[in-house]
Amino acid sequence: MSKILMDKKVIKSMEEINRVMIGKERTVHQIMTAILAGGHVLIEDIPGVGKTTLALAFSKVLGLSYQRIQFTPDIMPTDIAGFSIYHMESETFEYREGAAMTNLLLADEINRTSPKTQSALLEAMEEGKITVDGVTRDLPDPYIVLATQNPLGSIGTHTLPESQLDRFMIRTSLGYPDMESEVQMLMQGSVDLTEQNIKEQISAQELKKARKEVKGLFVHEDIIRYIVEIANETRRSRDLELGISPRGTIALLSMAKANAYLDGRNYVIPEDIKNVFFETIEHRVIKSKEARIQKKTRKEILKDIFYKIPLPKGNQKG
Repeated sequence: MSKILMDKKVIKSMEEINRVMIGKERTVHQIMTAILAGGHVLIEDIPGVGKTTLALAFSKVLGLSYQRIQFTPDIMPTDIAGFSIYHMESETFEYREGAAMTNLLLADEINRTSPKTQSALLEAMEEGKITVDGVTRDLPDPYIVLATQNPLGSIGTHTLPESQLDRFMIRTSLGYPDMESEVQMLMQGSVDLTEQNIKEQISAQELKKARKEVKGLFVHEDIIRYIVEIANETRRSRDLELGISPRGTIALLSMAKANAYLDGRNYVIPEDIKNVFFETIEHRVIKSKEARIQKKTRKEILKDIFYKIPLPKGNQKG
C-alpha cells in the first residue's frame, strides 16, 4: 500500500471517530498522533464525557481487539497479567489471560487501584510483555493503553508518581462539549457503536506499517538540537524542580514525526514540535516550590520556556 493511500485511510479513521465524538477533533487528532508514534495515552477527565466511547471507537476504526478494565481497590495484578490454574487430573497448569491480552486496553480510573496493580500495568506498557509464574508472554502487537483518571474526588485514590506518568506518551482530556456540539449530540441521540455505525478503516497490520513509516521520517539535526535545547532549558529553569527526561525528548520527537505524517510530510518541521509540545511534556515536569508559591501553572512555565528558544534556521528537508 502506498503512503498516500495510507495517509487517506488514517484521515478517514479520524473522520469516522469524529462522527460520534462531536466537537472533539483536536483530542482525536492528539490520540491518533500518539498511537502512530507508538505510545500510550492518559486521559484525565471528569466522568461522563465519553472516554469509553472514544476508546471503543478507536478500536473499531483501527481493527483492534478491545478490553476494558474498571480499576477499583480490589483489582489485583493477576487481573491484568492473567494467572495459572492447576489441573490435578492432568497435573498441568492452564494459563488464563488477563485484561492486558488485547490490542487496545481501556484502563479506567487507573488512580483508584493500588500502586502494585498500577505498576503491573505500566510494566506491561513499557515492555510489551507479561510474566506469569516464570513464563514470559508477548502482548499483542500493536498494544495500546488508553488509561483514564478522574481529577476530582481524591478519597481512595493513588496518584501516579512522576516516574510512571512519564510512561505515557501524552496526557490529554476531553472536557465539556461546547454548546453547539452538545446540541448536535442530543439531536443525534444515543451513540451506537455497532459494526453498522463505526467502520474499520485500517487493519492492525496496516497500523503497524504506518508506525514503521512514522519512525522512518527524516529529521534534520537542527530539529533534534532544538528539542534538546528546550529540554535543557526546562532542567535549568528555577520554576521547575524536575525538567524533561531523555524519555521525554524521545517522546517529543516521536510525536513530532507522527504529526508530520498526519500532515502528509516525510520530514519534521518546527511547527510539528509546537503542535504536540504541551500534551507530550506537561505531565513530565514538576513545579518548584517557588513556582507553587507564585501559583504559576505548568503550562505557563512551559510556554515561557518554549518561546524563549529560537527556532532552527537550517533547511529542515535536508
